Amino acid sequence: MKIDRLIGILSVLLQEEKTTAPELAERFEVSRRTINRDIEDLCRAGIPIQTAQGTGGGISIMNGYRMDRTILTSKDMQMILAGLRSLDSVSGSRYYGQLMEKIQAGSSEFISGRDSVLIDLSSWYKTTLPPKISTIQDAIENRHIIEFFYYAPSGESKRSIEPYYVIFKWTSWYVYGWCRKRKDYRLFKLNRMDKVKETGKEFSCRNAPVPDLSSELTFPRNIILKAIFEPEMKWRLVEEFGPDCYEVQEDGRLLLIRDYSDIENLTMWMLTFGDKVEVLEPSEVRSRLKTIAGSMIKIYGGK
Repeated sequence: MKIDRLIGILSVLLQEEKTTAPELAERFEVSRRTINRDIEDLCRAGIPIQTAQGTGGGISIMNGYRMDRTILTSKDMQMILAGLRSLDSVSGSRYYGQLMEKIQAGSSEFISGRDSVLIDLSSWYKTTLPPKISTIQDAIENRHIIEFFYYAPSGESKRSIEPYYVIFKWTSWYVYGWCRKRKDYRLFKLNRMDKVKETGKEFSCRNAPVPDLSSELTFPRNIILKAIFEPEMKWRLVEEFGPDCYEVQEDGRLLLIRDYSDIENLTMWMLTFGDKVEVLEPSEVRSRLKTIAGSMIKIYGGK
């Protein structure tokens, strides 16, 4: 894609005193004419690039604009590269890896031989997520509406949205866009979406706000959970909420008091602890767990 080539060319120019169109053409595997057009585009974007013909000539950035090499430290570059690698773990392609290689071009002094930070954003849904993300990214770039079937606690529905952002948050992937059914901006979880399709229908880009992804706003916590856990469940509480999340009781059990946002999810989470937890509040969760336990007795025993 053109944008990653422009980034790569700019990276080379920022780090080398001078280069030539043939060198850039060979490095990025395009024609000299394409490189010349790219240089013109960079100039129009406000990058002060100068060219000189003849012996000793070449392409360079004007003095005074060159990046101070101390700004981009080895640690900084490691973080950038780790981020790019993490995107490749879900993209289903080598796009970000290739961009990473172009940014690295000519910058060996910034890169240590050891990649100490590895981030893998892929999940158990590794085979199903990349096609969805790719389709949504294409639709965002082309300003095309996407259609899909959505499965929510309230039921199933067919949705049509104007997509604006692909988001990774709360250990899951989402798409944020204008929902034509609800006439408002909505956040949709990719794992609940099926048959995602980029339509040929174009939409006029709205002045879409950057989504406020604060947990308090997206998932208002208006439920107070009070539960007593057996001591052997300490590792799970520490893993999910930290080492200071509970109070040790006289009998050694652990009292957890937390805000929660959804009764259904809270009930399902309590079930994962089996008989190693007793919910004190809210009463609705206690009632639900009692009903579920009764149903399970009918299925697995009680003869």
